Amino acid sequence: MGSSHTFRSGTSRPVSLASVSPGSRRVRTAAAGATVVAVLTGSLAATATTTAAAGPVRVTAPALTTVSEGGTARVRLVLKAAGPLKRPVTVRWRTAAPAKRVVAAAAAAAGRDYRAASGTVTFPAGSAPGAVRTVSVRTVRDGAAETAETVRLALDVTGAARPPVEPEVVVNAHGLPYLDRSLPVRQRVADLLGRMTLAEKVGQMTQAGRNTLAAQRDIADLGLGSVIYEGEPDGAPARNAAGWRAVTDGYQRHSRATRLQIPLLLAADALHGHAFVRGATVMPHNIGLGATRDAALVERLAAITAKEARATGISWNFAPCVCVVRDVRWGRVYESFGESPDLVSEMAVAVRGLQGAADGRDLARHDKVLATAKHFIGDGGVAYGSGRPPYTIDQGVTRIDRRELEILHIPPFRAAIGHGVGAVMPSFSSLELTDRRGGPVKMHAHQEMIGGLLKRDLGFRGIVVSDWEAVDQMDGDAVSDVRNAVNAGIDVNTAPLTYKEFGRIVRDEVAAGRIAQARVDDAVSRVLEQKFRLGLFEKPFADTANIASVGSAAHRAAAREAVAKSQVLLKNDGGVLPLRTGQRVYVAGSNADSVANQAGGWTIGWQGAAGRSVPGTSILQGMRDAAPRATITYSEKATAPMNGHDVGVVVVGEAPYAEGRGDVGVNGHDLELSAADKKAVDRVCGAMKCAVLIVSGRPQFVDDRLPGIDALVASWLPGSEGGGVADVLYGRRGFTGKLPLSWPKSTSRLPLTADQAGYDPRFPYDWGLRTRPTSG
Repeated sequence: MGSSHTFRSGTSRPVSLASVSPGSRRVRTAAAGATVVAVLTGSLAATATTTAAAGPVRVTAPALTTVSEGGTARVRLVLKAAGPLKRPVTVRWRTAAPAKRVVAAAAAAAGRDYRAASGTVTFPAGSAPGAVRTVSVRTVRDGAAETAETVRLALDVTGAARPPVEPEVVVNAHGLPYLDRSLPVRQRVADLLGRMTLAEKVGQMTQAGRNTLAAQRDIADLGLGSVIYEGEPDGAPARNAAGWRAVTDGYQRHSRATRLQIPLLLAADALHGHAFVRGATVMPHNIGLGATRDAALVERLAAITAKEARATGISWNFAPCVCVVRDVRWGRVYESFGESPDLVSEMAVAVRGLQGAADGRDLARHDKVLATAKHFIGDGGVAYGSGRPPYTIDQGVTRIDRRELEILHIPPFRAAIGHGVGAVMPSFSSLELTDRRGGPVKMHAHQEMIGGLLKRDLGFRGIVVSDWEAVDQMDGDAVSDVRNAVNAGIDVNTAPLTYKEFGRIVRDEVAAGRIAQARVDDAVSRVLEQKFRLGLFEKPFADTANIASVGSAAHRAAAREAVAKSQVLLKNDGGVLPLRTGQRVYVAGSNADSVANQAGGWTIGWQGAAGRSVPGTSILQGMRDAAPRATITYSEKATAPMNGHDVGVVVVGEAPYAEGRGDVGVNGHDLELSAADKKAVDRVCGAMKCAVLIVSGRPQFVDDRLPGIDALVASWLPGSEGGGVADVLYGRRGFTGKLPLSWPKSTSRLPLTADQAGYDPRFPYDWGLRTRPTSG
């Protein structure tokens, strides 16, 4: 998953990602006795406000209350005020027909479906904030199978302003074959598909985004099939697990207001743990996991990620990335497990950790999510200099012949499909087959690769989901881009900025015969099948059974183990490592005491935490915990006195970035240490024996300083558990990691991979010195 630099809006004008207003974020607030979701242009709760002597007075009510046929819906009206009421507030209510919407539930009929009713409730003077009054709506059981139906509660409020959104009661769909969980999934899919209108089908092909959803009511009005819960915009505070669950449940409630009540697939980019959630376990990024060479551990970490994600209402993870990286100048190197197709294919077992059994029978469990293998195909092979401006390499062109494509880039996807992966995401990049005529073809429009190779040849039966607004960045106009992408085999379009436009275009193109109805039916069938397998029709809301496990000690212990196993000891002259607990240690460097930096991109926000704290243990704190009686002096820039210390540890490397914004040549990125880190290395290593730890998403050039460095460690991006680094520094665990990619000497040697002629790295692929544990 990713975010392109600029996108066309519905009027084909460029829209900068930075121009998406943070004000469109959903803001969750808790009211006494009720839940309120405030949105810039829509809300989950109807709210009436007036200003009285005691301050603002509001009456809130949930916008949607569901009830089974024959049951009684109880709608809670909650008083919000700064203090006891000075004057009474009266709410007169009556049942009424709802506003007509395209895919929303039909109007229930008074007498046949519910008992028409009216009444008045009063909050008398002196009522305290949080006071509740309940309105009851009785429904009628007639025994007939029906789709969902809606009753509106018309409210007339005195003492407070008229609510902008009147509450609705939805009588759940019932008695229809697709709701029968005992039937085979494909029979349920066929029954539901046969009941759907074109508008409802197109809705299932559309994915909106949390940060740009114009109004939550769009979920029901457009019958949206999925929403991606993106990372927090820069400057916005991170939500904890309970906050995420509240938002996702609110979205699912809106899906209940549709005629067929098809639940949402709620997606997230949980690339290294559920790292957008404050307090979640932040795993090492994939490049570090590749260094462990421990596929069983990777599967276990993926299972933890699934458990934490599902507890917050997320049922679809846009991971794992199974790209094979061929150039370390790429800003997405750390999303890959390494440069070898064999290694990446082995680590594709992450799919099994996320989903469970390959046949999908585990997906309905409350600790599994749908996995997504990405980015199909060849994104790790993009050529430097071909990137989509302003990027130098990301979203560029992979130039390769068909045989080399089969050797390098197809095997990890074949492995993921073998594990039953439920979704595949094409790459932003283009593919140019050098043994064929014709130039580069955008992967999102590459029918030969998506419809041919992926779906026909590899037998993939899951969802093909676009990357973030990737369809809108193709070479044609908006209409031709949508037509070409859908006809190529895109089943779901991730279109946070253009979700309304996408739906209109698909409907028009089907009507004109330029997109076949059969192509739409195939796409929607794939989506529905995964929703049934996930058990969302039976349990659409977050299962709170595992919410306490988010960021638990057991999960952090597993991440810490992975951190320790990911550390690659590149050099160790004189046996400087492991350290002894009695040594006096001088610690310096920009990444010694920053959990945010060691977590990297895709943490809290897309480009990383951006100044927001990430709960966890820094490497410095991990060292202090490992040797509590030792003298450990910390000076980030190595300006504190150095006399009297036995050994220095300098923790240097990169600051967070993601995707093309981290390409070498973009935003000042290169593969050199910063000037401050170079000075820290020079000062410390010039004064004492030293170990240098490089916290980064890719190799950094150190040749000019390597002779003066006694020990060198590739620490990658370890995530929240810096104690795992300390475990190997102090010998609690031995160093066992191996390089998942080649470590170059200089820019002139790039790109560099172990299968090249004249291979001459500073440290070769698979390199890694080993040490024995020296303490318990």
